[in-house]
Amino acid sequence: MDRFSIFGDEEIPAWLESLQRALPFLLGIPLILALGALLYIASTASSERDQALNRQRHSYEVITLARRLDGSMAKAESSLARYVISLDPDTGRLFQSQWRGAGAELDALAFSTRDDEHQRTLVRHLRIAYADRGKTLSEIGLRTTYDQRMGALAQFHDAGRAENLERINTLLRDVINTENARLRERNAAVSQSNNRNENLAYTYRLVGLVLVVGGLFAAWAANAALNDRRFARRLADSEAQRAWGLEAAVAARTAELQDANRMLHQEALDRAAAEESLRQMQKMEAVGQLTGGIAHDFNNMLAVVVGGLELARRKLREEPADAERHIDNAMEGANRASALTRRLLAFARSEPLLPSAVSADKLITGMVDLIDRTIGDQIRVELHKDAGGWAIFVDRHQMENAILNLCVNARDAMEGRGVLTISTSRATLTEGEIGECPEGDYVLLSVGDSGCGMTPEVLARVFEPFFTTKPIGKGTGLGLSQIFGFVRQCQGEIRILSQPGQGTQVQLFLPRRIVEGEGSAPVTLSPAEAETTDQPPTRILVVEDDPRVLAQTIDALAELGHLPIGCDHPANAAGMLAKHRDIGLVITDVLMPEMTGPEMVRQWADEFQHLPVLFVTGYAGDVEDSAMFRGHPVLRKPFTLGGLSAAISQAITGSHRSETAAAAE
Repeated sequence: MDRFSIFGDEEIPAWLESLQRALPFLLGIPLILALGALLYIASTASSERDQALNRQRHSYEVITLARRLDGSMAKAESSLARYVISLDPDTGRLFQSQWRGAGAELDALAFSTRDDEHQRTLVRHLRIAYADRGKTLSEIGLRTTYDQRMGALAQFHDAGRAENLERINTLLRDVINTENARLRERNAAVSQSNNRNENLAYTYRLVGLVLVVGGLFAAWAANAALNDRRFARRLADSEAQRAWGLEAAVAARTAELQDANRMLHQEALDRAAAEESLRQMQKMEAVGQLTGGIAHDFNNMLAVVVGGLELARRKLREEPADAERHIDNAMEGANRASALTRRLLAFARSEPLLPSAVSADKLITGMVDLIDRTIGDQIRVELHKDAGGWAIFVDRHQMENAILNLCVNARDAMEGRGVLTISTSRATLTEGEIGECPEGDYVLLSVGDSGCGMTPEVLARVFEPFFTTKPIGKGTGLGLSQIFGFVRQCQGEIRILSQPGQGTQVQLFLPRRIVEGEGSAPVTLSPAEAETTDQPPTRILVVEDDPRVLAQTIDALAELGHLPIGCDHPANAAGMLAKHRDIGLVITDVLMPEMTGPEMVRQWADEFQHLPVLFVTGYAGDVEDSAMFRGHPVLRKPFTLGGLSAAISQAITGSHRSETAAAAE
């Protein structure tokens, strides 16, 4: 600049000239320092952003690995289910390959989380649960390979609710949830870094503006500011490009996760369908085995009934005494068939128990003659009664069957010769001391023999339905299974102590019943209980939907001297009660169309609630709560005239009527 350009012809003062020469430096040095500081901040912000993006990508990687591991294990278990069903070796090998692949993915997850203490701990526990789950599934596969299909099916069904599966799912959710929480923090860090870069860009523009203004004083300063602004723009464009690439990567990874989620959902549906198929297969196999197992027994009983009736018809006129003997044989066969039906219903848990308080000591004392006749004279029976009057709350008929079945098994184990020991004692158990028994007082009923004993392999399978060591035709394999189901229904536990060559002892732990608290259970009458009792003629309403059973019951009541009225539908019973006010007893079936017998009684008006009721049932699978009978007696089908007469007497003279009337008032 000319020394006289501003002040005209006057010479510029020396101080001003010095200021003009120093002005570019005075302006440039601070600007350069500011620019250097901004570049350093931009470099630091870019580095922090790269770190945030790397941590963000790492979180996505961990989440993807965890979900992929979950999907691989689910796919492997689905292949195992198909292998158990189809027994295809290729499917079994596919399961092994998929399970090993899941192990490789678990290793990848462990490697990806190696720098995170919390995640490393979760993956370590996940590896332990994975190994435990692998053992469970390998046992199922091994059972299937060695043709133990039923055991494999049952074990696979139990494995669907196993603790190790729930543990794996919980650990995977913890890993994903932990990483999701960190992902939110890292997304916030990326967003904060973007904001910081945008602020830096805005600052660059301000600096550029200052540089442009400074360019009015120094061209080189303006040019430098322009270059800085161009650099800042290129940096911003580069960051925008990187941001766009990151958004595209996030969108692609999100699409992959959505596809993986859809695949997992489909695999879950496939696994549920496989489980349903397994359950249906188990039902069909059980029905087939049950049909074959009991056909022989039923045919024998029906042969006795049919043969006895046919012989009685031939001898009825010529030899009445022989005819009566043949009729008694037919009745015995019918009663045995009825007892077998009740045992099968109890095994399937389709028939409710009708329990009462029973003294354990008196129960086994009353069975001595029956046991002696069943097991033969070559076996000595020893009784040890130490229950001291403690009572148990059981169905007496089912309890007697269970003890008798144990005695028959002991007889077969001793091959007809030896010592059979039946004992009762008191036991006070702590929580979990014996099986699933809660803490409390129990009556221990034991049946021991001096027979051959059992190996550990046989002992491990004794409760399996249809498992038996007896020759074909000698047993169905249902005895111990039925006893197991009965004891569990009574909230008890069963334990077997046995060694080869040292005999066997079967222990039944049954909860003690305090007799003073009884009174709510219905009175259960067996089909042939008691003899006929004389009763004055009573007007009786019979509610039965089967016309043949209705006609037979009416004829039986007329034979006993009563005045029966038939009702073929439970909905008509209330109207007939209102029409016939002299009805003194109602006999009703339990299971009928539209409503059960107990439901019909509950719907009656208050004026009929005082009437005595006798329930008759041959199959009460839909009535699982004995309280529904409200203390009324229950007679099982088929029944004799004597049993019907005794049941009528019990219903009319029982104490439940006053209780019901008091409750109604």
